[in-house]
Amino acid sequence: MSKLSIMAYTVGILFFLVSCSFSIFYVYKVVSHELPKEEKTLEKFNYHIVLVTEELDNEYWRIVEKGAKAAAEKYGVQLEYAGPKQANIDDQVKTIEMSAASKVDGIITQGLSDEQFTPLINRVVAKGIPVITADTDTSNSKRMAYIGTDNYYSGFLAGKALIADTMGNANVAIITGSFYANHMQQRVKGFQDAVKAQKRIHIIAVEESEISRVKAAEKANQILQEHPEVNAFFGTSALDGIEIAQVVEKYKKQDQIYIIGFDTLPETLSLIRKGTIKATVVQEPFQIGYGAVKMMIDLIEGKKVSPIVHTDTRILRIRDLPVNHPDRMGEHE
Repeated sequence: MSKLSIMAYTVGILFFLVSCSFSIFYVYKVVSHELPKEEKTLEKFNYHIVLVTEELDNEYWRIVEKGAKAAAEKYGVQLEYAGPKQANIDDQVKTIEMSAASKVDGIITQGLSDEQFTPLINRVVAKGIPVITADTDTSNSKRMAYIGTDNYYSGFLAGKALIADTMGNANVAIITGSFYANHMQQRVKGFQDAVKAQKRIHIIAVEESEISRVKAAEKANQILQEHPEVNAFFGTSALDGIEIAQVVEKYKKQDQIYIIGFDTLPETLSLIRKGTIKATVVQEPFQIGYGAVKMMIDLIEGKKVSPIVHTDTRILRIRDLPVNHPDRMGEHE
């Protein structure tokens, strides 16, 4: 055998051995590492539902998500939590459109604006995908159901609380999360209607925080600079009351200015214990998330659901807080 033949033969044997080694390694990888991943992908869910929120990292919506996930786990549903990182109605609309394009079984979202959300929801429902609005309704759309706070009533409750808790002239400033969002408009309107017959109560300013801590603080500071006569605030979103309170504490006016906020985030409850925030409107975000998923399952399965489900709403003051209790509320089913 020639030297050239021997070299070719040797190279062939080496190539065969290397190929065998890679084959054995690949089989090992598949058997010992990849199969668990395949089993996970084969995990069965009854339905695929998307919860689209106005702002992913908003503390209030994280509680809604927690409730939705609890229901999803109980009923074997795949739940996705999606939306813009910061409040942006256009990005939220795009997220809903993408969810519909992926042919999910149902979409839960807020109906923030009649102008943009009514035609959007109608298009999604026309594709055979049921839509439930949560927290904020778009009643003129073809959404299948709404679950959440009666937002007009919640604002009305806040106005009645201010009447009950104050004496003498009350010069009120309102900081609202959004001028365009239906639920914020309704909260402001409810508050205004509650106090309009009271000659001692005057609404001095209504400003927008854009669901932003920084903006809420800026607006509170601006109001106190431009309207030193203001001695009461109403914050219509979860973050507004907290930031109003921080600014009021900075001016050391917590004993002179009445603040009523919204929701029961830990910071809000802490500020109530300190006496800076005098009252807050209590919603049930966990209940909203849990109930929305349960309603969606019923809809998908052809069961009848109530078109409007209002979750509990009430006013909470320091006297309503349990002694030595962690500052966490609204997370129970």
